[in-house]
Amino acid sequence: MDLYHRIVKAKLFIDDNCCNTVNLDHLSQEACLSKFHFLRLFKRTYNKTPHQYLTERRIEKAKTKLSDTDLKVQEICMDVGFESVTSFTLKFRSVTGQTPMDYRKKRLKIKQIQNEQPDSMVPGCFATKYVD
Repeated sequence: MDLYHRIVKAKLFIDDNCCNTVNLDHLSQEACLSKFHFLRLFKRTYNKTPHQYLTERRIEKAKTKLSDTDLKVQEICMDVGFESVTSFTLKFRSVTGQTPMDYRKKRLKIKQIQNEQPDSMVPGCFATKYVD
């Protein structure tokens, strides 16, 4: 149980610091384990490496910023911890199937529809069940 708590502590460290430089040395120190033992336990616990988890968190932060701000893609890339726009765009596309700009355009379109036609966003099964 103690090992599990150490791994969770490291995961929470990633959650809190995902936009900063995080490396295996930091994480293994946070968990008070050797790098290799930590890596094995993290992967066994979460079915992904710490780096994969860190990347997922950064992509999630980027998706939020693309949806909720007018920041440029380059600014978002740097804000969430990627070092180059090219690597960010490639990773974003591999995860979401869209480039960051395409994702932003799609989210803006959805928001526009929600504002103009809020009824169209109600699922049909819900609407038919609760209509008078």
